[in-house]
Amino acid sequence: ERWETDARSCHINWVILDSDWEGEFCRVAESHPKVISYVKNHNLGFEVPYRYGSENRKYIPDFIVNVDLGNGNKLNLIIEIKGYRREDAKEKKSTMDTYWIPGVNNLEKYGYWAFAEFTEVIIRYYFYLI
Repeated sequence: ERWETDARSCHINWVILDSDWEGEFCRVAESHPKVISYVKNHNLGFEVPYRYGSENRKYIPDFIVNVDLGNGNKLNLIIEIKGYRREDAKEKKSTMDTYWIPGVNNLEKYGYWAFAEFTEVIIRYYFYLI
């Protein structure tokens, strides 16, 4: 399946969906007043190295969302849409929370970043809060 994006929210005209939940995420992101823009991280080259056991792997998050926090402040939110959470998902989240997010924010030249894992229910709830 695919989602035809709104050009006011996404510079790519179609999102190839890995699940119905990703389609719901696109719908919520496009209708949320604080979302400046979003993109499905498909073939964009944005990946994060992590270790799973003794193996080096690359994590490719699902979406990147630019959120208006008010007063000129913006948040670059990395989103992972999860249906079933495999064991390696814990390592991906740990890498993002412990290394990548603190590291990029410490540099202070790429804006402010955060990471979140969403399920279908959390998608609606999270965007209600911001």
